[in-house]
Amino acid sequence: MTVRLRAHHLLCLLTYVGKGYSPAFTANYDQVVKRLGEGEGVLIVSGPDDICAPLLDEPEPHCLRESAAERDRLAARDVGAFLNRPIRAGDRFVLDASSLAGMREAFSACLTRQACSGCEWSGLCDAVAAGGFGDTRL
Repeated sequence: MTVRLRAHHLLCLLTYVGKGYSPAFTANYDQVVKRLGEGEGVLIVSGPDDICAPLLDEPEPHCLRESAAERDRLAARDVGAFLNRPIRAGDRFVLDASSLAGMREAFSACLTRQACSGCEWSGLCDAVAAGGFGDTRL
């Protein structure tokens, strides 16, 4: 199996500490993180992904808004520049400990955070990064 991720969720995963939009969202996110932690690969997708799934039944899911697509564009650009490879829909790779550590360093240094601008979770992510990512689940 492969975990389907939109590009900006590559950043969200770095600071995920078990908080989310709803209990169903958090339970699903925990399962996605477990799969990634067990070495399952990532497939970059355009639009809603495996993390978004519990939100798609809402009347107007934010996952479908242009703001989410813009976050994907910015995250793909910045993470791709850091990893020295393009990040685009259809890409496949594994998030291993080394790549996660490097991505967290870049996140802490604000090299990959432009996609986070205006996100309601950015304060939590700032705190998690400032705390050294200690309580993250991935």
